[in-house]
Amino acid sequence: MARRNSVEIVEAFWAEVWNDHNPDKIDDFVIEDFVITNPDGSIEGRENFKAWVADFLDQVHDLRLEVLESFQNEDGSRVASRWIVRGRNNGLLGTEPDGRPISFSGTAVWAVREDGKLQHNWVERATWELYQQLTSTSGR
Repeated sequence: MARRNSVEIVEAFWAEVWNDHNPDKIDDFVIEDFVITNPDGSIEGRENFKAWVADFLDQVHDLRLEVLESFQNEDGSRVASRWIVRGRNNGLLGTEPDGRPISFSGTAVWAVREDGKLQHNWVERATWELYQQLTSTSGR
């Protein structure tokens, strides 16, 4: 069996969903019972995930996700990445939508099925640092 390039699948997901600001493209990448787990809990199901992405994109204008590094295990069933998101605040984390520039880093580990569909994503974000940017009175 040929080794799949799951890094390419994950990076295409980020480009076509996040950087193109197109939550509907999620249908092309994830399974129906997809799960994303982050420090706040889990979002279960493709439709719930699409709604979450749309809401997040609404809260971060001009969002750009830059992948710093990605690698996969031998059989391509797991991908790990480090990334940075940049954009402008439009009410993220319940803050005033002031348009200030924001950036935060994070990591993601993906479970990728043999058919190349994304099954689960575990995400860690630098939320404390982001919150400090959003609530700082300097630069206002």
